Amino acid sequence: MFLEEKELEILEILEKNSRISIDSVAKMVDLSVKETEEIVKKLEKEKVIVQYSTDINWRRVDGHEGVTAMIDVKVAPKRGVGFDEIAERIYRFPEVKSVYLMSGAYDLSVIVQGHSMSEVAYFVSEKLSTLDSVLSTTTHFILKKYKHDGTIYEQGDEDRRIVVSP
Repeated sequence: MFLEEKELEILEILEKNSRISIDSVAKMVDLSVKETEEIVKKLEKEKVIVQYSTDINWRRVDGHEGVTAMIDVKVAPKRGVGFDEIAERIYRFPEVKSVYLMSGAYDLSVIVQGHSMSEVAYFVSEKLSTLDSVLSTTTHFILKKYKHDGTIYEQGDEDRRIVVSP
């Protein structure tokens, strides 16, 4: 889908801050509020804007840290549907947050969230690895999130002391 320059500008603004008001967006792109609303509705209808989301640092909420794992999956693609059918079967599991088709040693990268490592292990051993097309998996547990989708999570306070040397 080809987008006009103003439509691209609106997308860039909303990607940085989806909570910004339509009035503010309209001023930033030099359009009327009505024109801006129509563009946003068009982009939503065409599924260019898929969802508005909030990034949450769950490490800061006691008792809600959870476990996130990145799982590399090697699969045997099926004739006529390739990787799409197995990817769809995988992304329908509620534990699965993302599925990507990858180049390299593995075919799919699956992001899974659970309450504990054993919950993720159960998912891998009892649900994911038992699917017909899955040949092998490699699970990587995320130990700490520094930056996600452009947002820096753990940034220490800058040391503002003056350096004094003898």
